[in-house]
Amino acid sequence: MKQPKQKIRVGVIFGGQSAEHEVSLVSATSIINALNPKKYEVIPIGIAPNGKWYSFPGVLDQMKSKNSLKGKEEIIFSPDPTMRALIPIPGKKFSTSHLKIDVLFPVVHGTFGEDGSMQGLFELANIPYVGAGVLGSSVGMDKVLTKQLCEWQGIPVTPFFWFLKQEYIIDANAIYKLVEKKVGYPCFVKPANSGSSVGISKAKNRKQLQSAILLAIKYDKKILVEQGIDDAREIEVSVLGNDDPVASVPGEIISSNEFYDYDAKYVDGKSEAIVPAKLSSVVRRRIQDLAVRTFRAIDCSGMARVDFLVTKKTNRIYLNEINTIPGFTSISMYPKLWEASGIRYSKLLDRLIDLAFQRFDEKNALLRKYQPKREWFKSS
Repeated sequence: MKQPKQKIRVGVIFGGQSAEHEVSLVSATSIINALNPKKYEVIPIGIAPNGKWYSFPGVLDQMKSKNSLKGKEEIIFSPDPTMRALIPIPGKKFSTSHLKIDVLFPVVHGTFGEDGSMQGLFELANIPYVGAGVLGSSVGMDKVLTKQLCEWQGIPVTPFFWFLKQEYIIDANAIYKLVEKKVGYPCFVKPANSGSSVGISKAKNRKQLQSAILLAIKYDKKILVEQGIDDAREIEVSVLGNDDPVASVPGEIISSNEFYDYDAKYVDGKSEAIVPAKLSSVVRRRIQDLAVRTFRAIDCSGMARVDFLVTKKTNRIYLNEINTIPGFTSISMYPKLWEASGIRYSKLLDRLIDLAFQRFDEKNALLRKYQPKREWFKSS
């Protein structure tokens, strides 16, 4: 699909039905402000916490201020591949019959945005979109599957154990014993499908383990427990590309709390980002290589931020997680790391949109039809 000669109409999608709704709004604000107005026409598309879609001037500000959206134009994105457009919900008002979109830029973090659900809609609609596809998104969202795939690829991960909420309800003591046997203390308890450290706790004993699990199962039915790594540095790397991805310089997070939780990331403003991280050239190259290998292992594309734990004394490296729609706020590491690597924020957005068109063209060059030698199906 050749990019239009006129302004490219970019649908920036934000909000959503996850615990990261507010983070998404801030990310979208930064992206919309940085997109070159001479090159792009931005169409803001907000998804309310109840799942309703809206597109009108000022929708982002209205959602950030938590003003009521009652009476505003409700829309949906059509799965019809001949349309590539926003359309009104039957019986609802809309300023036009439909609004064409050239490319979509989803900034919906977490559930229903980063887990492949939204990407499935985009695939049905056959429209270019920024970021990972259905498989890369769904695997990247599931921390357990990510670790299992990376283990098979020889990428080092911390010892871990996972279980289902129902298993815990049936026999909590059995789960405690298995955690203590396979992982030990201290450990981190996480919802398998969540982001921004929502629902994550550190446990140093069985009482804390119980509290941590009870919190995690509020957010997911699948729970991951990871071994805590003493005296570890938190190192993050940004990856950019499709089939031939490249890694940025690594950065280090100095958390204001015991670990890099939601408050430390977004609220208290006391965490420190050191860009680039102070690492030897050998360790830096090793981390960059592992970041690209992780990106490829889960079939990612477009963008991702890959997070590692690195021991201070021995420089042992462990994959922590991959984020297929990383934060794009003004303090987010993904754009910061690329800026330190020589790509400014606005140019990074240009590159991501170019990658979306590139992947779209490659996918649509594949054969989608097959003509059998005999049309056997007509007589079936």
